[in-house]
Amino acid sequence: MPYSAEPVMAAGIREFTFHDGGGPVLQGLDVAVAPGSLMAVLGTSGSGKTTLGRLLAGWLPPGPGGNLIGFLELTGTRLQFNGDAGDPRIDPAQWGRQVGFVPQDAGAVLSTVRATVAEELAFGLENSAVGRTAMVAAVEQTAGLLGLRNLLGRHPARLSGGQLRRLAIGCAIITRPPVLIMDEPFASLDAAGARELGDLVRGLVKAGTAVVILSQMVDGVLREADNWIVLADGTVKASGTPAALEAGSPAVLAGIRRIKDGPSPGGVAPVPRSAGHSAPALELRGVSFGYRKDGRPARQGFTWQRRQGSRTTDNQSTVLQGIDLAVHPGEIVAVTGPNGAGKSTLLRHFNGLLRPTTGTVLVQGEDISGKPVGSTAAAVGLLFQHPREQLFERTALREVRFGLDRLFGQDEAGERASAALAAVGLSAAAHEQPAELPASRQRLLALATVLARKPAVLALDEPTVALDGDGLAVLDAAVRSAAAEGAAVVLVTHDLGYARSAAHRTIALDAGRLAEA
Repeated sequence: MPYSAEPVMAAGIREFTFHDGGGPVLQGLDVAVAPGSLMAVLGTSGSGKTTLGRLLAGWLPPGPGGNLIGFLELTGTRLQFNGDAGDPRIDPAQWGRQVGFVPQDAGAVLSTVRATVAEELAFGLENSAVGRTAMVAAVEQTAGLLGLRNLLGRHPARLSGGQLRRLAIGCAIITRPPVLIMDEPFASLDAAGARELGDLVRGLVKAGTAVVILSQMVDGVLREADNWIVLADGTVKASGTPAALEAGSPAVLAGIRRIKDGPSPGGVAPVPRSAGHSAPALELRGVSFGYRKDGRPARQGFTWQRRQGSRTTDNQSTVLQGIDLAVHPGEIVAVTGPNGAGKSTLLRHFNGLLRPTTGTVLVQGEDISGKPVGSTAAAVGLLFQHPREQLFERTALREVRFGLDRLFGQDEAGERASAALAAVGLSAAAHEQPAELPASRQRLLALATVLARKPAVLALDEPTVALDGDGLAVLDAAVRSAAAEGAAVVLVTHDLGYARSAAHRTIALDAGRLAEA
């Protein structure tokens, strides 16, 4: 229950527009969050959730970020905005001391100048001149809450997607701000991480923190929220208690993924296994991989030594151990496992981005160890966990077409690019700037860049993250179509419901080893 009736944060948004001359992206929207309360802002891709969250968190300040007509109120101080030069200016640093924010792109909250997880957690405390003893205690406590204690000495660049998100949440809460806003915080988390985050949210609310979660998926702790606000096209579609909205008209929550009894893709039928006994399109034989203490991959041909029951050496940490895997044309294989298990590392072996310390990777029967990554990429399409890592062009169409002219000629390149955009539902966005697309559309655009090449092997790293119900249906159709045309598909995911419905078989990676799930 809220600590008091007085809100710690409030907003009255008559209209908010960007400086691009387009129409309002938020309008007619009122928000009030009391201490010790939990609010969920729900909506499909493009509904305005992220814009609202960034505005409330001071990451999108009125004036430099866009024109606001309305007010923002924080800890009793109200700022009135009229969309003109006389408007007040928000100091993001001062605002940030009162509002912790975890964006969809968890890496964006990190300083990027710290060498360890512990230093990243301590960064905000250092800026606030917290004493060393108190700082060390706060880092230890926060790391314990988020399952990061055994990672305090690791470089942030070597964290998995789920571990990185835990770190971003830790950086946001370590200074104990009265308001915490999180945008899709459960994305990339394994089951244990999601449970731990739910417990953390409950604890923060009980201690008096006002928590706002932006999401296009309902699960776990969100059903315990005091209030839901459902956005559509930048305005409030509905608001009320979770029980009232879930019992009401289905149209209110259309497109929002509602998870019950574990993740589910929303009624997708199982995929029939393709007939035939063709040779594997992808095969891994005895693949092992590890990093040296300096963070660099171990040299190929390194001899493993067994110590105390695990594969370790004095100067190396093991990620993959003796992996054997064969994926046939037309087969969909899902790889699951806890955060930090090495799933993304496994995928990066498929096209040679990482080379095994021992063992062999074969694509269409050929050993890729001596091939440049660029040549292997024609046969292995890799969708990275973070779309920003593979998007760089000025328009969506140019993004998908990049490199196709050289491979297929101008006419076929144009046809492939258009078909790939259509396959992911982005034909209308062909001339939009990729960086300005919502996170879900960026992920689908990155998928289109892979699909356009029609690779023999499709490797997808957490492809369901940031997708609403409609986006998941688009992804699923594209995966099934690629498999039907003969591609071997490997998808890494924590979305167990989708894995069970879409894959012919599911395998688990844990402690560096694969096993049938």
